Amino acid sequence: MERELEYWLKLSRISLRTTIKIDLITALDGIGNVFEAEKEILLKSGFTDSHYEFLHSDELSRETNSIMELCLKKNIDILPIPHDEYPEMLKFIPDPPLVLYARGRIPKANMVAVVGSRKASGYGIETAFKIASELALSGIAIVSGMARGIDTAAHSGALDVGGKTVAVLGCGVDIVYPPENHGIMERIIKSGAVISEFSPGSPPSPLNFPSRNRIISGMSLGTLVVEAGIKSGSLITANYALEQGRDVFAIPGNINNYNSMGTNRLIKDGAKIVLDSEDILDELSFGAYPFEKKRKGKVKSRTRGLGEKERKIIGALKIEDLYDEELSEKTNIHLTDLYEILLDLELKGVVKKSITGKYMYIS
Repeated sequence: MERELEYWLKLSRISLRTTIKIDLITALDGIGNVFEAEKEILLKSGFTDSHYEFLHSDELSRETNSIMELCLKKNIDILPIPHDEYPEMLKFIPDPPLVLYARGRIPKANMVAVVGSRKASGYGIETAFKIASELALSGIAIVSGMARGIDTAAHSGALDVGGKTVAVLGCGVDIVYPPENHGIMERIIKSGAVISEFSPGSPPSPLNFPSRNRIISGMSLGTLVVEAGIKSGSLITANYALEQGRDVFAIPGNINNYNSMGTNRLIKDGAKIVLDSEDILDELSFGAYPFEKKRKGKVKSRTRGLGEKERKIIGALKIEDLYDEELSEKTNIHLTDLYEILLDLELKGVVKKSITGKYMYIS
């Protein structure tokens, strides 16, 4: 078993399309036979001389052994494409990852991706949180990328109601990115999974995120874009979803707001407009992967269970909108702590930051 896992890891490190590798494994009746095959056979399948040499190199063996040792040490699961825990829908996209790395357990549930701008507005944060919460209450697992803004709000919404969520990273699953999401990453691992096609230790890179986005859409029945500018990476995820034959949903927004230009354009081009979670549930219930809509209860009150500091902040903002320094002075809360609390309150849809930079209470 360990030997076969080593074969999958080695083959995943060869820079060829996954479809070429899968076709080769099928033609040779097993991954082990790929490593026993004559060079000429591999060259005919799409390998180059350098691919062949690297496949049988000591360098690749050391690299693979190092990854396996690191995964064992950090309790990271290695999921090759035939593995039972590998997401079923992901296997059928044009170029699925040959291997996934995972912390936690990937839910055996219908999934919907919720993505959007990193520089989200209060409206976007509140909307992503609310819809993710309601979908999670209906038994849907929420998939997103754990980025700042909409992604974090979507994960938080699912977690807030005890739902399942999966974060797909553009780095190794042992790296917290962005750094401030350490707490939510641990919560995701307990109620779902953090996954990546990039090996442990791989740093975040702009080149990784478009590749990551195809996984987000590929394991989901549909992708909801909450807020997106014209050049947002969320539109890349939406395009992947279309290529993969999945539904694309979008939240309409103010036509004068940059963060709504991408979503409004998606709607104009045929994406399904979403005004509440029922629009998604109704659409998917009549699709190729129907499921039963079920309600476990109402979404929690946004202000339930808040601590003394949170109540101080809300009390101050109910009177007037305030800049962070002003809020710190009025509540006697240090700025470092204040920023963390404000982020949490934004994710809960209790406060938002206006275009002037002032924080305001959302009634």
